[in-house]
Amino acid sequence: MTIKVGDKLPAAILIRMDGGAPAPIDTGDLFAGKTVALFAVPGAFTPTCSTRHLPGFVELADALRVKGVDEIVCLSVNDVFVMNAWGEAQSVKGKVSMLADGNGDFTKALGLEMDAGRYGMGLRSRRYSMLVENGTVKRLNVEDDGSFNVSSAEYLLQQL
Repeated sequence: MTIKVGDKLPAAILIRMDGGAPAPIDTGDLFAGKTVALFAVPGAFTPTCSTRHLPGFVELADALRVKGVDEIVCLSVNDVFVMNAWGEAQSVKGKVSMLADGNGDFTKALGLEMDAGRYGMGLRSRRYSMLVENGTVKRLNVEDDGSFNVSSAEYLLQQL
């Protein structure tokens, strides 16, 4: 079952880099008392993710914050070291938090996983964006066919 607007996010542990070391963060703590723009990509360093999806959120970070977003989170079913390196390559510091869902547990709990095995990538996340207020989904924009339209930073900003 796929998460929908009005649902609370499931409990899970995600991983981020903190002081050069992997550090777990509970989704309950991550989203508590904040408005968060969360977006997920099929893979770090992949073409659309690197040229359009992540850069859009970096470029519009200030505009999203003006509209009340406290934190912008990029999520992928990649390991924390890959997410950290991708964040450094994309100059996200201070704009987007890069989080790893290495085993895909959070992604599966959301019902937003996809099988990218035919590309040699295994389980991945579908491309989406959502606005989360205090752990509750307020907006949800899931791409249907691997395209890049409704999950963009521009689209989410228009919804605020």
